[in-house]
Amino acid sequence: MAAPPIFQEGASLTRPPFFNGKYYGWWKNRMMDFIIAENYDLWNVVMDGPIIPTKLGADGTVLPKGRLELTPENKIALQNNAKAKNILICGLGPDEYNRISSCSTAKEIWDTLQTAHEGMSQMKKCKIDYLNRKYELFRMKDGETIQEMHSRFTSIIDEMDSLGE
Repeated sequence: MAAPPIFQEGASLTRPPFFNGKYYGWWKNRMMDFIIAENYDLWNVVMDGPIIPTKLGADGTVLPKGRLELTPENKIALQNNAKAKNILICGLGPDEYNRISSCSTAKEIWDTLQTAHEGMSQMKKCKIDYLNRKYELFRMKDGETIQEMHSRFTSIIDEMDSLGE
Protein backbone atom coordinates (compact mmCIF):
# COMPACT_ATOMS: atom_id res chain seq x y z
CA MET A 1 0.00 0.00 0.00
CA ALA A 2 2.85 2.33 -0.72
CA ALA A 3 1.98 5.97 -1.12
CA PRO A 4 2.74 7.58 -4.46
CA PRO A 5 6.37 8.68 -4.69
CA ILE A 6 5.34 12.19 -5.70
CA PHE A 7 2.20 13.13 -3.85
CA GLN A 8 0.59 16.09 -5.63
CA GLU A 9 -2.98 15.96 -4.39
CA GLY A 10 -3.88 17.88 -1.26
CA ALA A 11 -6.28 16.44 1.26
CA SER A 12 -9.81 17.80 1.14
CA LEU A 13 -12.83 17.49 3.38
CA THR A 14 -15.17 17.87 0.42
CA ARG A 15 -13.39 16.06 -2.43
CA PRO A 16 -12.85 12.28 -2.26
CA PRO A 17 -9.34 10.89 -2.75
CA PHE A 18 -8.53 10.34 -6.41
CA PHE A 19 -7.59 6.92 -7.84
CA ASN A 20 -5.92 6.68 -11.23
CA GLY A 21 -5.18 2.95 -11.20
CA LYS A 22 -2.00 3.01 -9.08
CA TYR A 23 -1.52 2.54 -5.33
CA TYR A 24 -4.89 0.89 -4.76
CA GLY A 25 -4.27 -0.09 -1.12
CA TRP A 26 -3.35 3.48 -0.25
CA TRP A 27 -6.43 4.87 -2.02
CA LYS A 28 -8.71 2.21 -0.50
CA ASN A 29 -7.83 3.19 3.06
CA ARG A 30 -8.17 6.90 2.32
CA MET A 31 -11.54 6.37 0.60
CA MET A 32 -12.84 4.25 3.47
CA ASP A 33 -11.93 7.00 5.94
CA PHE A 34 -13.46 9.65 3.68
CA ILE A 35 -16.78 7.81 3.37
CA ILE A 36 -16.98 7.03 7.10
CA ALA A 37 -16.23 10.67 7.92
CA GLU A 38 -19.02 11.74 5.57
CA ASN A 39 -21.60 9.42 7.12
CA TYR A 40 -21.11 6.00 8.71
CA ASP A 41 -24.36 4.76 7.15
CA LEU A 42 -22.78 5.30 3.73
CA TRP A 43 -19.97 2.93 4.65
CA ASN A 44 -22.54 0.31 5.68
CA VAL A 45 -24.08 0.63 2.20
CA VAL A 46 -20.66 0.13 0.58
CA MET A 47 -19.93 -2.96 2.68
CA ASP A 48 -23.40 -4.56 2.87
CA GLY A 49 -25.23 -3.22 -0.18
CA PRO A 50 -28.24 -0.93 -0.32
CA ILE A 51 -31.51 -1.52 1.50
CA ILE A 52 -34.16 -2.02 -1.17
CA PRO A 53 -37.62 -1.00 0.09
CA THR A 54 -40.11 -3.81 -0.54
CA LYS A 55 -43.80 -4.56 -0.12
CA LEU A 56 -45.93 -7.68 -0.22
CA GLY A 57 -47.84 -8.23 -3.41
CA ALA A 58 -51.44 -9.45 -3.55
CA ASP A 59 -50.23 -13.01 -4.06
CA GLY A 60 -47.78 -12.80 -1.12
CA THR A 61 -44.65 -12.23 -3.20
CA VAL A 62 -42.11 -9.60 -2.19
CA LEU A 63 -41.95 -6.72 -4.64
CA PRO A 64 -39.90 -3.51 -4.71
CA LYS A 65 -41.88 -0.43 -3.70
CA GLY A 66 -42.82 2.06 -6.38
CA ARG A 67 -41.50 5.62 -6.29
CA LEU A 68 -44.74 7.00 -4.89
CA GLU A 69 -44.94 4.35 -2.15
CA LEU A 70 -41.62 5.21 -0.49
CA THR A 71 -41.58 6.37 3.12
CA PRO A 72 -39.09 9.04 4.25
CA GLU A 73 -36.92 6.27 5.76
CA ASN A 74 -37.00 4.37 2.43
CA LYS A 75 -35.91 7.52 0.58
CA ILE A 76 -32.97 8.00 2.95
CA ALA A 77 -31.89 4.38 2.44
CA LEU A 78 -31.97 4.80 -1.36
CA GLN A 79 -30.25 8.17 -1.12
CA ASN A 80 -27.41 6.64 0.92
CA ASN A 81 -26.58 4.28 -1.95
CA ALA A 82 -26.66 7.18 -4.41
CA LYS A 83 -24.37 9.27 -2.17
CA ALA A 84 -21.91 6.41 -1.68
CA LYS A 85 -21.88 5.70 -5.43
CA ASN A 86 -21.28 9.38 -6.16
CA ILE A 87 -18.36 9.59 -3.74
CA LEU A 88 -16.74 6.49 -5.25
CA ILE A 89 -17.30 7.63 -8.84
CA CYS A 90 -15.96 11.13 -8.14
CA GLY A 91 -12.76 9.54 -6.84
CA LEU A 92 -12.03 7.58 -10.04
CA GLY A 93 -10.15 8.43 -13.20
CA PRO A 94 -11.57 7.59 -16.64
CA ASP A 95 -9.97 4.14 -16.93
CA GLU A 96 -11.23 3.06 -13.53
CA TYR A 97 -14.65 4.55 -14.26
CA ASN A 98 -14.91 2.39 -17.39
CA ARG A 99 -14.26 -0.65 -15.21
CA ILE A 100 -17.25 0.09 -12.92
CA SER A 101 -19.61 1.95 -15.25
CA SER A 102 -22.11 -0.92 -15.37
CA CYS A 103 -22.31 -1.26 -11.56
CA SER A 104 -25.63 -0.21 -10.05
CA THR A 105 -24.71 -0.11 -6.35
CA ALA A 106 -21.85 1.27 -4.27
CA LYS A 107 -21.12 -2.27 -3.04
CA GLU A 108 -20.75 -3.52 -6.63
CA ILE A 109 -18.34 -0.67 -7.38
CA TRP A 110 -16.25 -1.37 -4.27
CA ASP A 111 -16.19 -5.13 -4.89
CA THR A 112 -15.30 -4.68 -8.57
CA LEU A 113 -12.37 -2.40 -7.75
CA GLN A 114 -11.22 -4.71 -4.98
CA THR A 115 -11.28 -7.77 -7.24
CA ALA A 116 -9.53 -5.90 -10.05
CA HIS A 117 -6.71 -4.58 -7.88
CA GLU A 118 -6.34 -7.14 -5.10
CA GLY A 119 -7.44 -10.20 -7.03
CA MET A 120 -9.49 -13.15 -5.92
CA SER A 121 -8.67 -15.02 -2.72
CA GLN A 122 -5.93 -17.14 -4.36
CA MET A 123 -4.22 -14.05 -5.80
CA LYS A 124 -4.62 -12.26 -2.48
CA LYS A 125 -2.94 -15.17 -0.69
CA CYS A 126 -0.03 -15.02 -3.14
CA LYS A 127 0.37 -11.29 -2.50
CA ILE A 128 0.29 -11.87 1.27
CA ASP A 129 2.92 -14.62 0.96
CA TYR A 130 5.10 -12.32 -1.14
CA LEU A 131 4.77 -9.49 1.40
CA ASN A 132 5.49 -11.87 4.31
CA ARG A 133 8.69 -12.90 2.51
CA LYS A 134 9.66 -9.25 1.97
CA TYR A 135 8.99 -8.62 5.67
CA GLU A 136 11.09 -11.58 6.78
CA LEU A 137 14.01 -10.62 4.55
CA PHE A 138 13.78 -6.89 5.29
CA ARG A 139 17.20 -5.28 5.65
CA MET A 140 18.58 -1.78 5.33
CA LYS A 141 20.03 -1.18 1.86
CA ASP A 142 23.48 0.26 1.27
CA GLY A 143 23.32 4.05 1.14
CA GLU A 144 19.73 4.12 2.40
CA THR A 145 18.78 6.64 5.10
CA ILE A 146 16.84 5.65 8.20
CA GLN A 147 13.87 7.64 6.87
CA GLU A 148 13.92 5.81 3.51
CA MET A 149 14.22 2.45 5.25
CA HIS A 150 11.34 3.30 7.59
CA SER A 151 9.19 4.40 4.66
CA ARG A 152 9.90 1.16 2.80
CA PHE A 153 9.14 -0.91 5.89
CA THR A 154 5.90 1.00 6.56
CA SER A 155 4.82 0.41 2.97
CA ILE A 156 5.19 -3.36 3.41
CA ILE A 157 3.26 -3.33 6.70
CA ASP A 158 0.52 -1.06 5.32
CA GLU A 159 0.06 -3.21 2.22
CA MET A 160 -0.20 -6.34 4.38
CA ASP A 161 -2.77 -4.56 6.54
CA SER A 162 -4.83 -3.52 3.52
CA LEU A 163 -4.97 -7.20 2.48
CA GLY A 164 -6.24 -8.16 5.93
CA GLU A 165 -2.98 -9.67 7.19
